[in-house]
Amino acid sequence: MSSRQGHQGIQVKRSSPGVRTSEESAGVTPSTASGETVSAPSVSDEAALRVTGLTVRASTGAPIIEGVSLSVKRGEILGIVGESGSGKTTTALALLGYTNPSARITDGFVDLQGQRLDPRDKQSARRLRGGIVSYVPQNPGTALNPTMRIGDAIAEMFRTHRGVPFDASLLPDLLAAVGLPTSEEFLRRFPHQLSGGQQQRVCIAVALVAEPPVVVLDEPTTGLDVVTQAKILEELVRLRTERNLAMVYVTHDLAVVSQLADRVAVMYAGRVVEEGPVRQVLTTPRHAYTAELLAAIPDHLRPARLKPLRGSAVGVGAWPKGCAFAARCSLRVDACEEQLPALALTAPEHHSRCIRAADVTLVPAEPRLLSVPADQHPPVLEVVGLRAEHRGRRESVVAAEGIDFEARRGECVALVGESGSGKTTIARVIAGLHVPSGGRITLDGEPLAPTARRRTREQRRLVQIVLQNPTDSLNPRQTIEEAISRPLRSLRGLRRSAASTEVTRLLESVRLSERVRSRYPAELSGGERQRVAIARGLAAEPKVLICDEITSALDVSVQSAILMTLDDLRRDLGLAILYITHDLGVVASMADRVLVLERGRLCEAGDVGSVLAQPRNAYTAQLLRAAPSVSQAIGQGLVGPAAGRSPATTEPHS
Repeated sequence: MSSRQGHQGIQVKRSSPGVRTSEESAGVTPSTASGETVSAPSVSDEAALRVTGLTVRASTGAPIIEGVSLSVKRGEILGIVGESGSGKTTTALALLGYTNPSARITDGFVDLQGQRLDPRDKQSARRLRGGIVSYVPQNPGTALNPTMRIGDAIAEMFRTHRGVPFDASLLPDLLAAVGLPTSEEFLRRFPHQLSGGQQQRVCIAVALVAEPPVVVLDEPTTGLDVVTQAKILEELVRLRTERNLAMVYVTHDLAVVSQLADRVAVMYAGRVVEEGPVRQVLTTPRHAYTAELLAAIPDHLRPARLKPLRGSAVGVGAWPKGCAFAARCSLRVDACEEQLPALALTAPEHHSRCIRAADVTLVPAEPRLLSVPADQHPPVLEVVGLRAEHRGRRESVVAAEGIDFEARRGECVALVGESGSGKTTIARVIAGLHVPSGGRITLDGEPLAPTARRRTREQRRLVQIVLQNPTDSLNPRQTIEEAISRPLRSLRGLRRSAASTEVTRLLESVRLSERVRSRYPAELSGGERQRVAIARGLAAEPKVLICDEITSALDVSVQSAILMTLDDLRRDLGLAILYITHDLGVVASMADRVLVLERGRLCEAGDVGSVLAQPRNAYTAQLLRAAPSVSQAIGQGLVGPAAGRSPATTEPHS
């Protein structure tokens, strides 16, 4: 993290553990900017972090977050969850007195260890950030100074906030505490020489170097594979205990919160709509939004057809008079749209902003029916003995070797493994974007040339890929209609009028409004851009669609909508889908068969039910143990009691 981004602090006296989240702090009943009076229990003075009535507004005056109040004690973790646009990150930054350039804090206050943080007093705010609270960002690549060696970056943060030279002898213990190598060679590396997981651990080390009592973490494991994520989460829990930290963990992943947090605050449209002990909130939600989020979470222990949330989230400046979730809620009554509900007590330490809280129940899950195509159908795609390398100036690194599999019409085959296991390389080879060094790939029995340029136009049409980052496949200077029309005209030979009609159909197939066709990619949300990328991939009417980690950075509601859209399309169109992912919950909800990759080699393959329930390889069992699961964390399934042993604890067969 560069010096201008450091938020480290000093060691303070420890207090007893505990955590509270409410809209009433220090015995005060706050009012929001809209005049709403909130009733909630008081919080004791032992809290390391206390926020009361915090409101952040855009330059237009529209609220981004409003009346947010929470409190966290030493030794506890509070999770803040919600969809994209719910105000999670705005809240996280505001806890340190920060806002985006186009926004400002207009109401409320933040207390850190009993000291008021006033963002208008820059010197005082900087002292508190450096002395009491630290911040771990979502993207470590942009937070770490690319010109500074790792050891120097950590030492600079200490000097900046302690005002004394850093004792280099402390570095090994600090690095070991976050699971990093302690060698001199590692300390001399630059950020670009580290893996994503190592970069995130360095950010955590930087945040802890001056021993602050409060740490705010903003989606620190988003995009990491399950094994790396599990290790970082374990380290956070251990650090919380060893250093008696008060942690705020911001995420869109309720499965992660279920395994990490003591309490959870659910945000929607800039407000806390439910909060309470994490187990209580996840087992007996008292707001319809929380229940809908739970139904959208893929869980490898409870394979089910996901249920996407209706409609889309309310944008800034478009908040209705009453409950912001009313338009998407199945329990809506007229009163919901007339007045904003207060955050009221529904059970001990459990609050909900819903007038029908007593009527909220878990959304019944729809059991997923696997539809493995009959073996007598010939494979659409066949890969035999595939080998791929990454060639350097001096030597080559084998990325994948001895890969054999096939995919049939209407079948979804998942390829899973850690980062660096070779998943994306295999996908790029099949798409003709990476030249293999051995093996054979056939499409409908005909060999595919190693590069897309050498393939016939028909072969290019029949094999399409959707990339992890939709900005990699969408031209920022083209409208959505132009982006989708291009393959329609170049690969299918459609004229302008026919292509325009087809664009309408494709947008409808991925559940996008006709209004987006005239917009540019920058004007869409991440989920909308990914749906456009899928529509563009489908425009060529392929037989094989390769999806490379297409939902890894999306929130669960958008992810579930995209996954179920793909599931419907492959059944309706007979698509063969190769789905690249590290998320075993997605595999359970989407795939018919799964291939497990370890260091470029297939270590296990089979139908999803068998592999997830009874893994026969130790590495597969390790992936299952590392995968977060709501049903496992709360000790019960969302679709009924567990049957047999959990895959997370199943011993591999010899």
